[in-house]
Amino acid sequence: MPEGDTVWQAARRLHDALAGEVLTRSDLRVPRFATADLTGRAVLDVTPRGKHLLARVEGGLTLHSHLRMDGSWRVYTPGQRWNGGPAHQIRAVLGNAGRTAVGYRLPVLELMRTTDEDRAVGHLGPDLLGPDWDPGLALANLLKDPARPLGEALLDQRNLAGIGNVFKSELCFLLGVTPWLPVGELPADRSAKLPELARRLLEFNRERPVRNTTGRRGQDLFVYGRARRPCLRCRTLVRLADQGDGSRERPTYWCPACQPGPAPFTPRR
Repeated sequence: MPEGDTVWQAARRLHDALAGEVLTRSDLRVPRFATADLTGRAVLDVTPRGKHLLARVEGGLTLHSHLRMDGSWRVYTPGQRWNGGPAHQIRAVLGNAGRTAVGYRLPVLELMRTTDEDRAVGHLGPDLLGPDWDPGLALANLLKDPARPLGEALLDQRNLAGIGNVFKSELCFLLGVTPWLPVGELPADRSAKLPELARRLLEFNRERPVRNTTGRRGQDLFVYGRARRPCLRCRTLVRLADQGDGSRERPTYWCPACQPGPAPFTPRR
């Protein structure tokens, strides 16, 4: 599931493959930009912003993409078989003499002026892995709506950018509260450390092929994906329920013993 750490990795792969090279192939397979041609232009850089990717191209253009739930960018060498999915799922192809980047199942793909990037990412809060990171502002954003459940507030990219459903569940476990606790009721000592704890988790994982929040080999996550399995800390069975994020319901995991607080009456089966 793409979150800030995996998007950072994708940006680095694309940057290493494309930056500083002139495009010899350009194919944007979305109706609005199907006739756009970037061949002959050099790629300047590929930068992550929260869960967004910004590929800046010579001539003041930026190709903006978002992976959401199952989008991906793959990089191939000449002659290598493209294996990221069937051809009809390809939304973008960018290539140079030595590498070809292929974007699969990209729900957001748009070409814009670089000067207009704020239109795509200007609403985002401080980026957990970006140069604009500001823990004080991130915490202030989270506390603006004290009645909002903590899990929902963490997923709102306007508060802080980069947390997805996995890190939401893991952060709530490490803070010792349920994701349904109103964010304003989080004890002051824990709310004070929340932003930097989130940043440390993403920084620890941005170089890792397998996401890990426990520091243990073979037991990578405390609660996410562990429904009806023993909690790694207390052996109580981990529970699963849906929690909204303002746009859709998301599976949410928690330990009822390690994470006291409000919880739904009807856990998911």
